[in-house]
Amino acid sequence: MSNVDQVERLLAPQSSPIQPRLLLQRLLGTRASRWLLRALHASGAILAFLSFWEVAPRLDLVEAAFLPPLSTVLATAWELVLNGQLGSHVQASLQRSLIGFTLAICHAVPLGLAIGWYRRFASVVNPLLEALRNTAALALLPVFILVLGIGESSKVALVVYSCSWPILLNTITAVRNVDPLLIKSARTMGLSPFQLFRKVILPASIPTIFVGVRLAGAYSLLVLVAAEMVGAKAGLGYLIIYAQYNFQIPQMYVGILSITVLGLLFNQGLQLVERRFTAWKAPAEVD
Repeated sequence: MSNVDQVERLLAPQSSPIQPRLLLQRLLGTRASRWLLRALHASGAILAFLSFWEVAPRLDLVEAAFLPPLSTVLATAWELVLNGQLGSHVQASLQRSLIGFTLAICHAVPLGLAIGWYRRFASVVNPLLEALRNTAALALLPVFILVLGIGESSKVALVVYSCSWPILLNTITAVRNVDPLLIKSARTMGLSPFQLFRKVILPASIPTIFVGVRLAGAYSLLVLVAAEMVGAKAGLGYLIIYAQYNFQIPQMYVGILSITVLGLLFNQGLQLVERRFTAWKAPAEVD
């Protein structure tokens, strides 16, 4: 290459700049860059909301006394973690929620399977179930307190009641919506009723059952918080209502954020369990 060609090449306009995605792949590697881009894409709306929360009180867009900046709330949360108050409230709420949630699964899933499988049994209990499921859980809170007292039993019973309905109704729907062709094919192969239920009905029902289980997981926290606002001495609901009465607004938001984080972790844990029980199910293809 002559000197003239070299000078012309140096003076020629450069090629288009490297795209950010390619730059990340060179810096972090293909797998790490994909994970980072997915995380940013999934959390973009959340980061925008948290940024607005931090900026809005400082720009006097909202009253800082009623909505303190996010940094103030997080600093208060750290103080509650260091003095052990937040941990004790979270432990109390989790204990009540998990006990009630577990008891609801233990009785609602078998009952739903029985109602969905045995039509005669369903015709007997359906009128009572229809009457009970249309009664709001919080409307029964005074009844639970009168019958079971103001202690732990009434709060756990309220969680059991509220969690039972999504699990029960989804279990009934799951059993009744099993593909009839699967049932006919299993019967032509000579399976007994018990084998048909164990090898066909139950596996086909698990995905829909877990929809109800995940809904119940959310209800177990939401209803419990409302119950803890009445006659409780510990728990996230108690923390929220106590902070409101004493105008400790940052602590109130700490309680609200704690419930949100617990709900997200609870849902993620249930999703992992669901994947374990539905490993046979092929993932849906996304265009």
